[in-house]
Amino acid sequence: MTSSALDKRSSLRVRKGPLFYLKRDWLLYLLLLPGVAYFILFKYLPIFGIIISFQNYKPFFGVSGIFTSEWFGLYWFRRFMSSYYFWRLMRNTFLLSFYSLLWSFPSAILLALLINELQNKHFKKLVQTISYLPHFLSIVIIAGIIRSLLSTDGGLFNTIIVLFGGQPIYFLGAPQYFRTIYVVSGVWQSIGWNTIIYLAAIAGVDGSLYEAAELDGAGVFRKMWHVTLPGILPVISLQLILNVGNLLNVGYEKVLLLYNDAILETADVIGTYVYREGLQNQSYSYSTAVGLFTSVLAMVMVLGSNAICKRLGQEGIW
Repeated sequence: MTSSALDKRSSLRVRKGPLFYLKRDWLLYLLLLPGVAYFILFKYLPIFGIIISFQNYKPFFGVSGIFTSEWFGLYWFRRFMSSYYFWRLMRNTFLLSFYSLLWSFPSAILLALLINELQNKHFKKLVQTISYLPHFLSIVIIAGIIRSLLSTDGGLFNTIIVLFGGQPIYFLGAPQYFRTIYVVSGVWQSIGWNTIIYLAAIAGVDGSLYEAAELDGAGVFRKMWHVTLPGILPVISLQLILNVGNLLNVGYEKVLLLYNDAILETADVIGTYVYREGLQNQSYSYSTAVGLFTSVLAMVMVLGSNAICKRLGQEGIW
């Protein structure tokens, strides 16, 4: 091919702008449109409403109240940080999230490693399917199962306690049991689904490394420790950063379905407090300020954990 023909082809390639690809792949962009619309409508546009956390906004003001409400500055933030509930909410939210991370995060990695070592393909798929199932159950169903298992009237655990001569325990009415119930049920619900990304990462580990380890006499556990884990370490560090960022965003839906006045001392979290103040007491400005406060803290945690991982030589989010 002559140089003039090459120059002509390169010039045509340069002329291809965004409109060319939009016209060529319009069906793909059409499929992308609902997802983009969802994020714009429900994730980006509501950000403007954050301004009411600095105002004295009332529900009956409507949308126009966002522009006309009295400016309160940092009043709602100071009120939350000086309230009686502040430290209780922070403690409960952090502990529930920390205990969940402490048990859920390594258990998903361990299960992925064990599933990867299964040789029988049919049994492997069966284990994966069974472990995935709880993730697809509604949180309402999960809460119902927990209440049934822990019920004082025919619940499985209390039935076992009575068989051994004990007295029925109202687990959901005792503050000391709530965190254990929340964390254990959370591990059961999420462990299978969380293994997906680790199994995908394990599949990308170079197979020749396993062969070299076998030639050196490494067994199953040695290969896990010296080949598999180092191979998926970047994915583990990325997941850890994302999980640390959610330490203050505990799943309040399950807490809301399980807690009661008797266990507020250990069960009340920021999410349930925002729900009560915002929807029940209709204190929109105050509840928005509390939500914004936790979001800022979560962002700080993500930045901090990302910086720590990079200092330790691992890949961060950016």
